[in-house]
Amino acid sequence: MTSVQRGTPDRFADDPAFAVHEGGKLSVRPTRSIDSIADLALTYTPGVARVSSAIAAEPELARRFTWAPRVVAVVSDGTAVLGLGDIGPAAALPVMEGKACLFSEFAGLDAVPIVLDTTDADRIVDVVAALAPSFGGINLEDISAPRCFDIEARLRERLDIPVMHDDQHGTAIVVLAALRNAATVTGRTLADLRVVVAGAGAAGIACTKILLGAGVGDIAVADSRGVLHTGREGLTDVKQWAAESTNTAGLAGTMVDALAGADVYIGLSGGTVPEAAIASMAEEAIVFSLANPTPEVDPAMAARYAAVVATGRSDLPNQINNVLAFPGVFRGAIDAGAHTITEGMKLAAAAAIADVVGDELSPGHIVPSPLDRRVATAVAEAVAACARGEGVCRS
Repeated sequence: MTSVQRGTPDRFADDPAFAVHEGGKLSVRPTRSIDSIADLALTYTPGVARVSSAIAAEPELARRFTWAPRVVAVVSDGTAVLGLGDIGPAAALPVMEGKACLFSEFAGLDAVPIVLDTTDADRIVDVVAALAPSFGGINLEDISAPRCFDIEARLRERLDIPVMHDDQHGTAIVVLAALRNAATVTGRTLADLRVVVAGAGAAGIACTKILLGAGVGDIAVADSRGVLHTGREGLTDVKQWAAESTNTAGLAGTMVDALAGADVYIGLSGGTVPEAAIASMAEEAIVFSLANPTPEVDPAMAARYAAVVATGRSDLPNQINNVLAFPGVFRGAIDAGAHTITEGMKLAAAAAIADVVGDELSPGHIVPSPLDRRVATAVAEAVAACARGEGVCRS
C-alpha cells in the first residue's frame, strides 16, 4: 500500500522536488558480488573472522579492511534546518540525505545521514562518539547555537577522526575565499578591511574566527541587541569571546550604526537592512547578504552602492555555497589520515577555493560555481598538504 490511496489525487505530483525525493535519495550497495559458496565464505563466515581477528590485534587495520575511512556520518538533531528552523529529526532527514549526495557527487565519499531524536547535548555527544568507529569523519549539520559550539568542541576532543560542524566552518571557509577575492578585485588586502558581521550564531562566530585568523583588519560583530562589546552584560561564553576578540574601535551601538564607513557587510542573521545603512558604507564597499531565500540586503539595491555583492542564492552571481568547501575538506582530511581539522586546514581550503577563480576574477565572479569540478580536488589537495605539514596525520 502506498501513501497515496487509489483514486485519490496526489497533491505532490506537480512539484518536481517531491519526485526527486520519492523513496529517499540513497541506497547501500555492496562492492563485492556473491556468486558462489566460496564468495559467501570469504565475504562472511568463516573468512571474515580472519579479518576481524587481525583488526582486533591491530586496530589500525580497520582503515584498510573496512569502509570506515571513506564514509562520513552526516549528523543532525533537526533544530536549525536551512531557513526552516527547529523542524525535528524526521523533517531534517531529506536535507541530510541531500548532503550525503553532495559528498558522493563532489568528493567521491560515501556518507550516511543520521538524525537524532534528542536535543540534549550530552546525549548527542555520547551517541555520536559511540557510532564513530563506523566512520572516517563526522559532519555535524543543522544543530542550533549555542549548543552546536559545545557539541562540536567535545566531539573534537573525544574523537580521533575529523569532526566539523558545516554550518559554522563550511560557511566561514567560503566567506573567507570570497572576501579574499573581493578585496583583490577592489584593490585592497584583508588587513585593510573593516568588517561588520551581522549575526552571532553558528555561522557568524565561525566567520569571525576565520577572518581574524586570516588577518582581517577590524571586525565588529552584532546580534539582535547591537554590537558585541566588553561592556555588555548577559553575553554567552561564545559572545563574550567575540566581544573580547573584536571591535577594536569600541563600538557600542546598533549594527546599522557600525556600518557607517565600514568596508564589508556580512549578513548571517536574516532581517532587513535599510538602504541608508548600505549607502553609509565606505567607497568600493563589499556586501555579502547571505540569508536564504531572502537576503538581508536587496541585491539590486546593494549594487547601487557596493562594488561587490554576494548572496546565498543560486540564481544570482557570487553564490556563497558550502558545497565549495565541505566535500574537499573531508576528502583531504581523510586522504591524509588526519585525526582532526585544524584552523590551518580551513585557511588552506579557503585559499584553494579563491585560487580556482584565477584569471576569471571580476566583481561578478569572486567564487567558483558550485558545480565547478576543480574545486573539491583543489581543496582536498590543499587540506591534505596542510594536515601533513602540521603533523596531524596518523603515522
